[in-house]
Amino acid sequence: MSHYKSHVFFCCNQREPPEACCNNHGALDMQAYAKQRIKALRLDGKGKVRINKAGCLDRCDEGPVIVVYPEAVWYSYVDKHDIDEIIDSHLVHGQVVERLKI
Repeated sequence: MSHYKSHVFFCCNQREPPEACCNNHGALDMQAYAKQRIKALRLDGKGKVRINKAGCLDRCDEGPVIVVYPEAVWYSYVDKHDIDEIIDSHLVHGQVVERLKI
């Protein structure tokens, strides 16, 4: 059994311009927001959800990106509303958010 029900990795890579990178789209802020929201929902901790920063996930051209394991679902997002939808639909209810999937 996995230590976490879901493990979410936010690409927080920073590259020099003009290279594309997720952090130029506020990835660090969105990761912090998701972590805070998961804690507020009491979904953090062993057997629940873990929100992590990651280095380059090598999909920055599609970014910003996150990947949710164990399902290995890749998402792109624009703002907190998209992060909320991923949390509410995927992490809480187990439903993949097709419109954000890459």
